[in-house]
Amino acid sequence: MGLLTIGAFARASRLSPKALRLYDELGLLTPARGDPVTGYRLYAPDQLDQARLVVWLRRLGMPLARIQHVCTLDPGSAAQEIRAFWAQVEADITARRHLATFLIDHLSRKDPAMSPTVKPLGIRYAALSDTGLVRESNQDTAYAGSRLLAVADGYGSQGAPASAAAVDALKHLETDSIPGANLLNVLEDAIEQAEQAVRGVTAISSSPGEAGTTLTAMLWTGSQLALVHIGDSRVYLLRNGELFQITHDHTMVQSMVDEGRLSPEEAASHPQRSLLIRALGQGTQGTPDMRLHDAQRGDRYLLCSDGLSTVVPIEVIHRVLSEISENERAARELIALANGSGGRDNVSCVIADVVELQQ
Repeated sequence: MGLLTIGAFARASRLSPKALRLYDELGLLTPARGDPVTGYRLYAPDQLDQARLVVWLRRLGMPLARIQHVCTLDPGSAAQEIRAFWAQVEADITARRHLATFLIDHLSRKDPAMSPTVKPLGIRYAALSDTGLVRESNQDTAYAGSRLLAVADGYGSQGAPASAAAVDALKHLETDSIPGANLLNVLEDAIEQAEQAVRGVTAISSSPGEAGTTLTAMLWTGSQLALVHIGDSRVYLLRNGELFQITHDHTMVQSMVDEGRLSPEEAASHPQRSLLIRALGQGTQGTPDMRLHDAQRGDRYLLCSDGLSTVVPIEVIHRVLSEISENERAARELIALANGSGGRDNVSCVIADVVELQQ
């Protein structure tokens, strides 16, 4: 088969002549030859596979610049790149879904006041932080109050003041009156304040781009807990005897698991498992996850730094939270278990129980 005119190639590839001219200008799909007399673009039949790949990648929503890169790869590498792109799309969709759920919850609540027939709920809490057995100083900050629960895990030369600054920036939420409909805006403003505070203290670091903090916090609203999360500290929920992780780690290794490039078992021992892709600090991407959780009497929440979650098996955490009812004693036991596993990192725990308030 000889060269195809742009019209014939457009019909065969299901790309319009206009799109083909654009892709030629971008260097994405260059014609095999240009007719020197008419200026018509002529395409080789073996370019059809690449053209059809472009069609499908555009239907996925992949940007043209990334499609151009994919088209230069061998099939195996191209498949890996598409897998990575789609994992990011799904992560973005998940974040948008959580935001949509958050908004729907607030906008659909006709009467934010608690029903008089429902017993009012509150939280009983404890917060503990420990340096561990190896580190010279504690760069974690743990806080628990009647409305705010928070864990921040600092890193770099200004890690300790960074984590403290992030949590301090949220403490006004303990006393501020927050209308239910304004909760999302209040949280967004608080995170912006926390990020500015962290940038302020890390700016004096000799390597400011290598200093920052994670931040995982929950704000009690009376019947719900609003979650703000960035980094690899975690929140677990113990409900009806089952333990759930309700945060997603913002680490390079977790993104590789999401993309199918690593198994969870391989991730657990990966040498770069603590490399963050989202955090608060200089030179970092600071977009947090936010969502809302309806609380139930008997719920138990654990906020912890990775000094616990990376060394104490999840089934052991589950057992401690299930068997030790007193908050501070449970937190002490978890910290002791982390130190018993070597104590290579600072470890922080905040434990909060949802209870009926005495009237």
